Amino acid sequence: MSIAIEERSNYITHLLNGTITAFKNIVPIKHDILKPKLLGQSLYLQYGVLIGITGELRGKLILAGDSTIFGAVGSSMFGMPLEGEMLASFSGELGNMIAGSLSTVIAQNGIKTDITSPTIMSGETTLSGYEKAIQLKIKLEDIGEMEIYLLLD
Repeated sequence: MSIAIEERSNYITHLLNGTITAFKNIVPIKHDILKPKLLGQSLYLQYGVLIGITGELRGKLILAGDSTIFGAVGSSMFGMPLEGEMLASFSGELGNMIAGSLSTVIAQNGIKTDITSPTIMSGETTLSGYEKAIQLKIKLEDIGEMEIYLLLD
């Protein structure tokens, strides 16, 4: 049993490191990533994008923050303001880019995963039903804070 626990711990370490690497590779904004934090059994958010992770490691990756934060990131990346449908589309694509990069990074460690299509969450949203939740809080220079949640099944 300890081998399974050790292997799972290694997977989580690779997942965290891969998430940080993916974010740094995709988002061209100076930022600080705070120490990961283990969360309780329910997650509350106002705006975000959820990408499912399947394969050897199962769970969900969530990018969350105020919609204005996503808009500012999009504006920084594409040089134009994003609102409405364009903001939702960009948010989903940002999630896709980060989750896709994460899958590529952890594949280098022998962990095979795939990702699902993005789901945009807007309004008061509560998520539960996962085994473990890890939060990475990211401070984006001159923009604000965004969180990445890794929900492990």
